[in-house]
Amino acid sequence: MIFDPLYLLFMAPGLILGLYAQFKVKSTFAKFKQVGFQNGFTGAEVARAILRTNDIQDVKVEEVQGFLSDHYDPRHKVLRLSPDVFRGRSVASAGIAAHEVGHALQHAKGYGPLAMRSALVPIAQFGSMSWMWLLLGGMFVAGPLGQSLIIAALVAFGGAVLFQLVTLPVEYDASARALVALRSGGILAPGADTGAKKVLDAAFLTYLAALISAVMTLLYLLVRSGLLGGNND
Repeated sequence: MIFDPLYLLFMAPGLILGLYAQFKVKSTFAKFKQVGFQNGFTGAEVARAILRTNDIQDVKVEEVQGFLSDHYDPRHKVLRLSPDVFRGRSVASAGIAAHEVGHALQHAKGYGPLAMRSALVPIAQFGSMSWMWLLLGGMFVAGPLGQSLIIAALVAFGGAVLFQLVTLPVEYDASARALVALRSGGILAPGADTGAKKVLDAAFLTYLAALISAVMTLLYLLVRSGLLGGNND
């Protein structure tokens, strides 16, 4: 596919936005990593403060290795923060920590899209691992069986696309909850929360780029399979 000009055309929007998003995340985090705030909390302390304020007592906060590897694990109710966030005392670390707590708040309040995303995880994992093999099988097997394998590949990849689609509102909502928590809890003063918002907006671009790439890949596969546009060359 990478030697197909049409594939490169379809993938260009997601690739360009993805590269820009990576640059924006790194540069914005680096900038606001240097900006402190009035109470000097670490990211871990910010997370625990928001959890206490919302009377969530069964979520642990742990440190995990990696650059911006922060995530919330709803199965084990663990909020894992990267070293720069867990130990950091900056506007950037506060924003990212609060964002991950936003997922814990979603979980505690039964936020529907989060539950849907969690249910889609095994489907997305299976689709991501299997669609290429199914597609290759369909390309090398003639007749109805080959066509069935191609359709199966598209369905499998569609599961991964659906996961990306559901992820977008989940991440947006978590950031919105984070900013409200930072402001209402008095953790970040007016003005300082602007930096946190910029960090979270940059991170959101990465999810948007992933969705666009997934959708454009699916459209390309539909076109090349002849299921969209009638061209199966």
